[in-house]
Amino acid sequence: MTKKMIRVALVGQPNVGKSMLINAICGSNMRVGNFSGVTVEKSYAYTKFRDYTIEVIDLPGIYSLEGYTEEEKLTRQFLSQNQNEYDLILNILDVTNLERNLMLSSQLLEVPNKRLILALNMSDEAEKEGIETDIGQMQSLLGINVIDVSAVTKFHLDRLLELIVESFEKDTPIVSKRTYSDQIEEEIVRIVNFIDDVNAKELHDIPLKSRDIAIGLLKRQEYIYNFLQDKPIWLELSKYLNQALENLYQHYETRNMTAIFSADAQNFASGLCAKVHKRKQRKATTITQKIDYILINRFLGLPIFLLFMWVLFYITFDLGSIPMDYIEAFFGAIGDWVKENIQNENIASIIADGAIGGVGAVVMFLPNIMILFLGIAILETTGYMARVAFLLDGIFHRFGLHGKSFIPLITGFGCSVPAFMATRILKNRSDRILTLFIVNFMSCGARLPIYVLFIGAFFPEEQAANWLFGIYILGAILGLVAAKILKLTTFKGDDEPFVMEMPKYRLPSLKLIWKMVWGKALMYLKKAGTYILAASLLIWFASNYPYDKETVQQIQAQINLLENQISALQEDYETDKKQDSANLPNDELNALQEELDTQNAHLSTVRLDGSYLALVGKGIEPFFAPFGFDWRPSVALLSGLAAKEVAVATMGVLYSLGDEVDEENDSLRKVLKENFTLPSAVAFILFVMLYNPCLAATAVFAKETGSWQYAFYLFVFTTLVAYLVALIGYTFANLLFS
Repeated sequence: MTKKMIRVALVGQPNVGKSMLINAICGSNMRVGNFSGVTVEKSYAYTKFRDYTIEVIDLPGIYSLEGYTEEEKLTRQFLSQNQNEYDLILNILDVTNLERNLMLSSQLLEVPNKRLILALNMSDEAEKEGIETDIGQMQSLLGINVIDVSAVTKFHLDRLLELIVESFEKDTPIVSKRTYSDQIEEEIVRIVNFIDDVNAKELHDIPLKSRDIAIGLLKRQEYIYNFLQDKPIWLELSKYLNQALENLYQHYETRNMTAIFSADAQNFASGLCAKVHKRKQRKATTITQKIDYILINRFLGLPIFLLFMWVLFYITFDLGSIPMDYIEAFFGAIGDWVKENIQNENIASIIADGAIGGVGAVVMFLPNIMILFLGIAILETTGYMARVAFLLDGIFHRFGLHGKSFIPLITGFGCSVPAFMATRILKNRSDRILTLFIVNFMSCGARLPIYVLFIGAFFPEEQAANWLFGIYILGAILGLVAAKILKLTTFKGDDEPFVMEMPKYRLPSLKLIWKMVWGKALMYLKKAGTYILAASLLIWFASNYPYDKETVQQIQAQINLLENQISALQEDYETDKKQDSANLPNDELNALQEELDTQNAHLSTVRLDGSYLALVGKGIEPFFAPFGFDWRPSVALLSGLAAKEVAVATMGVLYSLGDEVDEENDSLRKVLKENFTLPSAVAFILFVMLYNPCLAATAVFAKETGSWQYAFYLFVFTTLVAYLVALIGYTFANLLFS
């Protein structure tokens, strides 16, 4: 027998346990997608029950269908205008906060032609708190199915699936018992009577009952207006509508219909809750309140949060460095194998240095990102992150940022790609774009090798940690200053009110945390890996072509000769060793090896000098002349646009040391100290700290803002800020150290 599909639209307010409920019902069978053309996510999960495959469409957590956020608008549009994409609505509520949750339920009752099921989640917590809900009376009052469930204990989950099937199989008419105030009902009836009396044929094309049309008109729903405005009935209908609106304006003393219906929804929720909901007892102080007394204490809250973050970052960079070394060695070994087994040097180089090196650069930072997201996921699922947003809102508000902005900003210390994606928690578009611009000021992990390289070259080892800490703090401070400037000049307007649910503290679900972390990791690899790979191949090509073939062939011939001489000496040594007369000519070998290194470096220099990369670098050299740079640091900064960690290898090539160098390379540090003054080094660090993120992050930034035009603005803004700050740093360093 062919299994049928039931598509369930899952709707609920934030922190009602939607994700945990899906996890309990569907397990790990989930995929994530976006609403068409935007970055707002909706997730899909699947489970089998009886003869049905049930598809659960997890829509974004929202407080209202009448709100102004992107998530609320898209959810409203999906439920009302995309009704062919789902069969029924499942509304998840936190039964311990029933009245607030019923605000959304009252609006879902208005969705036409769709059955609605209310699932009162967290029934286990309600029992502990002495909360009782009369499910039977609630069903009778609303005229829909209502069930109490628990995602944690899996209470009534099978019964919930049965209700979904039963609701889907019903062939009785859908009759909602959602009622309004006497004043609103009077105007609804007036419009309904006119529509029924006219019985216009053109209204048969809209699959709505007269009452649904009347409510939609009073609520000024755009799609109903658009449908009716070019119909012959509209001329007469608009007179009834305008009169109805004027009557409501006068009665409620406001012309804001959204406010009128919101107030009515609040009254409906309060009245319903009073009839079906009661507490047998109330504890004087709950566990949540006791913990909050410490964690959101006005004096202790912020230091405790900073301590948590310090521990998280310490673990992220300290523990993350262990697998990073193995991953780097693994990709390095693959690259060496490619070079040894592919005779064509160009093909071997583009595969080993370009493709494998590019992928390795992405994967190498994955452990840090997963550890960072693991920590954030634990703090988030326990309910602590909401408290931190509350703590920081006052501070951030002074700089034009929202309290929730701290989550993507903190993520930015790991990698800008997931940090840009984390801005989705901000509902107001202006706040979100502002935060996207400021994320770049948080030094990502890819900048760390450059910091380590220059700090090691120019500052005493015992002071290195202090300088590194200072760089990260300075970036964050400059980010707040930049946010204030942008808020006053570009992102003007009213701030989004700080409304955030304060959930109870809960033990985190290990399965849910793993899905969150693994999902972010896959997203990082998918979105970042392709762009960095492409950028690495581009830099390989730009730094290798064009070149003087004749000169390169002469140098290569000299290199081959030296390699043969070294091999011959080593073979002679092995032969003499068998005859007990071995005497390794160290001086001669060292001289040949030194000459070989010189020729290899010379080959890199010759290939580079005539390359497209050098041509561009010499073209932008005047731009960086005020910092005391020649064209080589300029090219390193340019390559850093692709990926910041590429800048270190680029400098190794540019200073004729070969491309297999890292931030711990003493030769590179020595050469940098010879080619940079201390003020120039300070300027270079400051510029790296602030200028445009890598190519992968820029592409994600463009996708999150919805326009490459914003990516161009980001490039201009960060470049100007980096240039100005670097120039100030260079000037002060000259005054202090010259």
